[in-house]
Amino acid sequence: MHLKKLTVFGSLCLLAGTLAACGQATAHQGQKTLHLMQTSDLTSLDTSNTATLTQWNVLQQSMEGLYRMNAKNQVVGAMAEKVVQPTNHGKTYTFHLRKSAKWSNGDAVTAQDFVTAWRRSVSPSATSGYSYIYEGIQNATQVSAGKQPVTSLGVQAVNDRTLKVTLAHAMPYLDKMLTMPAFFPQDHRVVTKYGKTYGATSTKMAYNGPFTVQHWTGSNDTWNLVKNSRYYDKGAIKLSKMTMQVVKDPTTAHNLFEQGDLDDATVSGVTAQGVQHDKHLKHVNKAGTYYLRFNLADNHALRNQNLRRALNLVLNKEQLTKKVLSDGSTAAYNYVTPSLVTDPTTGKDFGTETQNSETYDVAKAKQLWAKGLKELGQSSVTLKLVSDDTTVSKNVDQFVQAAVKQNLDNARVSVMALPAKSTDSAVQSGNFDMDSTLWLADYADPVSFFDILTKTNPQNYGKYADATFNTQVSDAHGVNATNQKAYWQNMRTAAQRLNQTAAVLPLYNMTESHLVNQKLTGVVYHAVGENDYTRATFK
Repeated sequence: MHLKKLTVFGSLCLLAGTLAACGQATAHQGQKTLHLMQTSDLTSLDTSNTATLTQWNVLQQSMEGLYRMNAKNQVVGAMAEKVVQPTNHGKTYTFHLRKSAKWSNGDAVTAQDFVTAWRRSVSPSATSGYSYIYEGIQNATQVSAGKQPVTSLGVQAVNDRTLKVTLAHAMPYLDKMLTMPAFFPQDHRVVTKYGKTYGATSTKMAYNGPFTVQHWTGSNDTWNLVKNSRYYDKGAIKLSKMTMQVVKDPTTAHNLFEQGDLDDATVSGVTAQGVQHDKHLKHVNKAGTYYLRFNLADNHALRNQNLRRALNLVLNKEQLTKKVLSDGSTAAYNYVTPSLVTDPTTGKDFGTETQNSETYDVAKAKQLWAKGLKELGQSSVTLKLVSDDTTVSKNVDQFVQAAVKQNLDNARVSVMALPAKSTDSAVQSGNFDMDSTLWLADYADPVSFFDILTKTNPQNYGKYADATFNTQVSDAHGVNATNQKAYWQNMRTAAQRLNQTAAVLPLYNMTESHLVNQKLTGVVYHAVGENDYTRATFK
């Protein structure tokens, strides 16, 4: 998923050598309120305007699309009564909405709410960077490019409760995609009322999920989620309230958990290293890869493939994960995370079978670096590494900076750790050479990773443009979409091409270390997508 930010937490208790003396989280008496943290700011609730990890985490608890993922990671009906089978050779879907589906303001959830949301998100004026996710829907590509009006998008409100979706080609993975916040509806009456300010604050929204967002003004770092009395399945919701606060400081996050003011805290680095045997610790494996995005534009040094290969070989990723992160994360040798999905044509884990054969090799890195400088006609290179200002970003930045300085001649890394909004601005404007980022799979298919590196994708901020790679992804979406053997060959070839061209620099696979209140139960920690706290309760 999009520009998701890196987070790490240290601990004052650990730094002081007094972890054993620190208290442990305890449940609040008669607890009906769940206390959660977010690691970056909430900037908007409008999925047509913004796509960030914090936003999607909040919407996971307060909104629902046609489908949702249950505790067994199965796609089940949400706003749609049930999971439907397509017709017209897999290209037409007809959804019937629940009669009981209501918005928090009392409006009925209608087919027009989906039409409004999807048209806004695929429009050329959409700024979420997620318009590409609609590309399999009829005319979506032309609409995003401004070549056809949004009314030509293949989504139609047949009547209030019937939504018809027409695809340009069959999409076997569409069911999984429809659980994503990108496909959530928007109350069309509320959108009309607030226009450009829709979702700018919690009051300029309506919610159709288990909770409603309250007391978010658009800039504050604390807000609440309150049980939605109009949610169709409100009987399944046991909590009355969730609190959320932005916690970037490592000491604060750990201490809040120890004091019982957080029921679920993510820890990493020094803190995680010290609590690996703590009874509150829970490892959550996520289908996400932290990596360095390269800027391949013509005026940037990393357009040179040998320099990119050298950077990949000069980093000891095992040292990064074990010494710097120490949170259970594993070294990444592939852009696609292992355990995401099994290749059905080989029976092998896709991320493992396609991993890069080039690993840590300083001697080879030196040779490639010298060769790359010669090809560029430059005697030295200074690379601007942009990242957010969270602790883990800074730690990873320092690791990269030190490895380059120590092992590559005539090389320097200049680090710019910025607030999240400034980081996004720098990346989107191309003002970087490298960017620390994360891609968390939106659905369990390699193409979820590959799409953002295709030439015309709005999130391809690094300007990667490889004809072979683009053809493989295009064919997978098109002529080979329903040909399993050909599809997975496309996937393997695309992965191999990314390795050959050093398109990105994978750093580590995402494993979250959570300190969790032992009385908390019912949380669904999805490997793909956002964690679901909506059915949680306290024992």
